[in-house]
Amino acid sequence: MGRENTIAIIGGTGAQGLGLASRLCAAGRRVVIGSRVPERAVRAAEDVRGRVPGAVVEGLGNAEAAAAAALVILSVPFEHTADTLKGLRQRLAPGQIVISMGVPIASAIGDGPSRLLGVWQGSCAELVADLVPAGVEVVSALQNVSARRLSALEEPIECDVVVCGAKAARARVMEMCELVPGLRAVHGGPLANSRIVESMTALLIGLSARYKVASGVGMRFTGLPE
Repeated sequence: MGRENTIAIIGGTGAQGLGLASRLCAAGRRVVIGSRVPERAVRAAEDVRGRVPGAVVEGLGNAEAAAAAALVILSVPFEHTADTLKGLRQRLAPGQIVISMGVPIASAIGDGPSRLLGVWQGSCAELVADLVPAGVEVVSALQNVSARRLSALEEPIECDVVVCGAKAARARVMEMCELVPGLRAVHGGPLANSRIVESMTALLIGLSARYKVASGVGMRFTGLPE
């Protein structure tokens, strides 16, 4: 499989990234897991192969992982977003799509996770768009799916994800999302709408805490055509 059929997950050694890597491998996609410490990425890839027999997965350093894939998913905490992208800039090229999963929740500065920080650009996704090289598209997606839901491979996720970005790039990311059983991609319009979607993450975190939902509260939109 070449670069066009490969998905890189930067920060794929964390719970959310590892769950997503496992889900995509289970759907038959080639995945490259990236980490600041390549040895951690190699161990994460071994973990995925243990969970998904026959998985086509590799662990590399962040920059090498980003260069190896057409779709590059940023699965890092908000506070590491800018530094991570600075390390990737030289390896990103026109035609690639970077998928922002980040949310500027206030736990980044020691406050509660159900509150948001203000971002000058408007959202984490728009910050990412400011930092990638020209010709690299940025799409916002997957913020609202919990790590526990992603990791429970034996269960369909049963969540909607709102995908925001330019039309062609958005369509490719929506197709990727729907590789995961039970995950429905919803056309969220332009990247600026990521501001709304990211704020919904803080709401869902608060709901999960108040209703004691260990797997994380998800969301479904009603009335959409099938």
